Amino acid sequence: MRKLANSELERKSVEDFKKSEKTPLILVLDDIRSLHNIGSVFRTADAFLIEKIYLCGITATPPNKEIHKTALGATETVAWEHHENVLDVIANLKKENILTLAIEQVESATFLQDFQIQKNQKYALVFGNEVFGVSQDAVKLCDGCIEIPQLGTKHSLNISVSAGIVVWDLFKKINND
Repeated sequence: MRKLANSELERKSVEDFKKSEKTPLILVLDDIRSLHNIGSVFRTADAFLIEKIYLCGITATPPNKEIHKTALGATETVAWEHHENVLDVIANLKKENILTLAIEQVESATFLQDFQIQKNQKYALVFGNEVFGVSQDAVKLCDGCIEIPQLGTKHSLNISVSAGIVVWDLFKKINND
């Protein structure tokens, strides 16, 4: 085996990215405190051609040097908007017939491995604050909740790790069905 050089990876240009058909996923980040987490989610969104990111509440926005450290330019490719109120964003997404799903541990959550993709459906995934998760008000407004199973002693994952896990799983399901 030989590691590939960056020049061999045939990456899209910013223009090609913007013209590409997007994965029908939208990410909603609510009150994310860590600029590195925000940048990491942008980078994941770029990798999987995510349609858009909504940055809500205290979540910082580009341009920002600390976000850029982990985003590595993904803030230039992935569409994003900032809104003060996550509840307004969720309500508006639902009006557009986008299925909104909180990524949270709640009663009656669907475990990620059991979640079934619906053909021709667009999804919005709501990720919450590093300490408090998705707010109860946002959970109640969402169409459902997905939980990432965790078998160890900890009861949570870093938000950027959670986003990577869920986006990868749904990306596979969307593209293999």
